[in-house]
Amino acid sequence: MTTPLETFPEGSTLTAVALDLPFDVVVWDDPVTLMSVVTRILMKVFGYQKQKAYRLMMIIHEEGRAVVWTGELNRAEAYCVRLHASGLLASVEPSA
Repeated sequence: MTTPLETFPEGSTLTAVALDLPFDVVVWDDPVTLMSVVTRILMKVFGYQKQKAYRLMMIIHEEGRAVVWTGELNRAEAYCVRLHASGLLASVEPSA
């Protein structure tokens, strides 16, 4: 069942998406944050084991970004806010 469309804030590249689609939380590489710090933040925010957090951090470092979580929009946005509060660059995008 498809839910109504939601309009995103002005200036967004997304104008409308179905709310029942999965959304990705993407963490972006930055030249400032230490890799060990990124690993610890992923462990803290998502409850990941050190090995999984380290693998994700390496993808972020080597590819410039990584999808670190996929799920419903409200949780994705909440995770993004927590990542921002921890000093990481993150965004929410519709899952491919």
